[in-house]
Amino acid sequence: MSATMNVKPAPPQLPAQQRVTLKQGGGGRAMRTLIETLFVRDFATLPFEGIGIAAMDDGAAVKIGDDWLVITTDSHVIHPIFFPGGDIGRLSICGTVNDLAMMGATSVLGLTCSVILEEGFPLESLEAVQRSMVAACREAHAPVVTGDTKVMGRGEIDGIVLNTCGIGLTRTLVRDNGLTVGDRIIVTGSIGEHGLSVMAARHGIQIDGDLVSDVAPLNTLIASILGGGGVTAMKDPTRGGVSSALHEMASKSGVGILLNERAVPVQRSVRAVGELLGIDPLHVANEGKALIGVRPGAVDAVLARLREHPLGRSAAIIGTCVAERPGSVVLDTGFGRRLLAEPEGEPLPRIC
Repeated sequence: MSATMNVKPAPPQLPAQQRVTLKQGGGGRAMRTLIETLFVRDFATLPFEGIGIAAMDDGAAVKIGDDWLVITTDSHVIHPIFFPGGDIGRLSICGTVNDLAMMGATSVLGLTCSVILEEGFPLESLEAVQRSMVAACREAHAPVVTGDTKVMGRGEIDGIVLNTCGIGLTRTLVRDNGLTVGDRIIVTGSIGEHGLSVMAARHGIQIDGDLVSDVAPLNTLIASILGGGGVTAMKDPTRGGVSSALHEMASKSGVGILLNERAVPVQRSVRAVGELLGIDPLHVANEGKALIGVRPGAVDAVLARLREHPLGRSAAIIGTCVAERPGSVVLDTGFGRRLLAEPEGEPLPRIC
């Protein structure tokens, strides 16, 4: 007599290239390709009167009378959740406020906040995150007006995830695709502090000098330079860093960007950790800096106003828009020129 067994077949295994990878969430070329070929492909077919998902800007915008209503949303995951200079709570508020500001909406009408918690997450830590969020809201004059809370089982998420949405009004809508040949590129301060301070904390790297995240709300800084007609484009260089943001701005605007490496402000502590880890600060996330395209005739006035603000004291002109190699960023090292490669993904996962 023979016996038979009912064996459940193993689920089919997709090839690696058909699975989501960490680099597709890193802010570089891989993430942009995923968004374009999946989400934009379908959502952009839905009727919408305004600037929507197809623009792949920092938010969406709807015309209301003489104003633009700007809407943005973001989810925040970071390890560790407390890092030098901030935590996931401050990061969530500042990140959303900054996305609004990059489109000119420096006056925030309100924010939403959804909190997803892992069972067992310490209440003391949750209270600390909450206090940090409230402090950042006061700093940015941006109230949280509604939200949601969920609790997942142990191991289903890693500690805490925050999702925030922001809405704001502006008369001066700014896009990330408005660069023209001759425009100057300004960065509002030194780069790389956020990503490398988080990485140093994650791996227990000790280094001389202060290395803290730059996470801060930029809306009051940006408000000081709008209205004069000199600003042509803006973007905050978060995931993928300055390199990824400049590549995106150049590609959308149809210009090349000549980047002066020696003019880019970088703190010594950032250079030291970057060299130790083999990471270029140009590819590292920032959470309190902006890249601004400015017409040549307005650049001195814009730079002066930025430097009058506490968050813009180290602002510098770092590049020029050129007709050659549209969509590319050429790095002038002082010894020669080379193409600056756009990162495929963020070299530091779970950074914001």
